[in-house]
Amino acid sequence: MRGAAAILLVLGSVALGVRWTELPPLPDDHGFAGAHAGVSGGALVVAGGANFPLRPPWEGGDKVWHDRVFVLEHPDADWVEAGKLPRAAGYGVSVTHRDGVVCVGGSDASGHQAGAFRLEWAEGRLRTTPLPDLPRPLANASGALVGDLLYVAGGVERPDSTGAESTVRRIDLAAARPAWEEIEPCPGRGRALAVAASCDGAFWLVGGVALVAGEGGTVRREYLADAWRYDPGAGWRRVADLPVPRAAAPSPAPADAGGFAVLGGDDGSQVGVAPEAHRGFAAGILRYDLRTAAWIEAGTVPDPRVTVPCVSWGGGWVVPSGEVRPGVRSPRIWSLGKRGIE
Repeated sequence: MRGAAAILLVLGSVALGVRWTELPPLPDDHGFAGAHAGVSGGALVVAGGANFPLRPPWEGGDKVWHDRVFVLEHPDADWVEAGKLPRAAGYGVSVTHRDGVVCVGGSDASGHQAGAFRLEWAEGRLRTTPLPDLPRPLANASGALVGDLLYVAGGVERPDSTGAESTVRRIDLAAARPAWEEIEPCPGRGRALAVAASCDGAFWLVGGVALVAGEGGTVRREYLADAWRYDPGAGWRRVADLPVPRAAAPSPAPADAGGFAVLGGDDGSQVGVAPEAHRGFAAGILRYDLRTAAWIEAGTVPDPRVTVPCVSWGGGWVVPSGEVRPGVRSPRIWSLGKRGIE
């Protein structure tokens, strides 16, 4: 292991140790925002994403989307560059399903994407299998797997969209012929960069940003704090709002039998701050407790990231790479031990 950080987690009146372990960094000097990630063949798979490899954006650097696929077979192993995606992609939805990494939507330099596919790592080889495309392109959406059903909610259809989607779709990945179906939209505002979770047999959608059109073709973000639960057969139900807005936190959120956790995120407090002066994103962990139906403060993230997936692997929850402040990524990878959110 590369290192660890121990902090204090408080759940009600009970204090527990939280252990964050640093895993081998991705073999890229910059790291990636918006990568796909999951587990296949027992290995951690991280694929695609975007960064600014030549110069930061405030110096005129261009964002570059990537198609490289990296595999880490053991926490103490070295990363292997395993192959390439069907096309460069970032800012999509990814989950682990039956020993494969399912990747949906996202974007590249030419615009947003509707494609979906499955990555599998077996016997030292990467295999890619196509899945049904989304009905239309979608980036910065949120998704989670409830049983065999993958839910994909919100997002933005085009780079120049002036509003975010409220549409929610799902696909049965175990079906003989999987197909997307649209369910009732989330009753809250259309949103992008929300946190999704699978917990207590339900799909959860929390926070994110709404897009509001302004004068002269400008679009501003409104940061959201509302939280919603969807139960098949019962529909949507609003639950307790977050105590503060959060967007773009690691998603799907780490969950257990008692609840799920929002690991930091963008709270909107630095809107308008120049990227080079940005202080980094929120570090506080907010946990939704099923027993009390309330949010509680539950420790901090040692190295906060946004626009990054979260993957259950190796007895913990892994946050692979991600954005540490606007325009800046990191190749460092952290794992939160499962006992840290129980």
